[in-house]
Amino acid sequence: MCTAISYLQYFGRNLDLDRHYGEQVTIVPENFPLAGMATHSAIIGMATVLEGYPLFFEGTNEAGLSVAALNFPGNAVYHKAQSGKENIPSYDLIAYVLTRCKTCRDARQLLGNSVITDAQFGNYPATPLHWMIADREESLVVESTAEGLQLYDNPVGVMTNSPPFTAQLENLRNHQALHGAFDSTARFIRAAFIRNHTKDCDVSHFFRMLDAVSVPEGCIKTEIGYQRTLYSCCCDSERGIYYYTTEHNRQITAVDMHNADLEGDSIAQYPLVDKEQIHFLLPQA
Repeated sequence: MCTAISYLQYFGRNLDLDRHYGEQVTIVPENFPLAGMATHSAIIGMATVLEGYPLFFEGTNEAGLSVAALNFPGNAVYHKAQSGKENIPSYDLIAYVLTRCKTCRDARQLLGNSVITDAQFGNYPATPLHWMIADREESLVVESTAEGLQLYDNPVGVMTNSPPFTAQLENLRNHQALHGAFDSTARFIRAAFIRNHTKDCDVSHFFRMLDAVSVPEGCIKTEIGYQRTLYSCCCDSERGIYYYTTEHNRQITAVDMHNADLEGDSIAQYPLVDKEQIHFLLPQA
């Protein structure tokens, strides 16, 4: 269960899972080989690094293009590589787009001749995903289904999990009331309403939008525990600053990609600050 929102230069999401995967805020510099590219735009986002390679949950590049992956169970279908197509492993789509594209227009052109393949990363099975891509001007949704790769313009600037995006839009048209539930459709409707009725936006306001669709622990039970919002993030794509909160630390933490060596060839990682941080005021003299 996840929710992604794009508004002006801000792009972010809630990651709702029942466990952590060693994720850290990660900066990939221009000269770290990534997704088949020796040099590329630097990227900042949340990633799990396996065997020295970053697998992004979401990321933003220097040009201000952002991509997030969200769970798509029961609907995602990946395909065999095809001759004459851009063959993109599902685990690498975020990096593939962010290393080659600067805008949604670029991404639409790149993905228009692409196949999302069923290749695995090592021994890890492919996760059923779909993706939201956004720049300051527009947003796209990418879904790989039995019919092939589907690209949709995203007029509402939000995305959740299954069902497919077209069904989410249809549900949005058919519902006038806001739902208090935590299922994907309810969160989509709630996020779309809030995002498209907001008057202005800054980092604090963006987190308030994400709070409206966050999942407290105890509301969704899984086989191994409770699904909950592990972290919420907001990237200012114009400044290259990644802000986040975690399930245990509601104080906003920030990482500025420009404080790293963006022309280098080594990944920089920042462990999550997940211990509660409370700002106590001292008595005034």
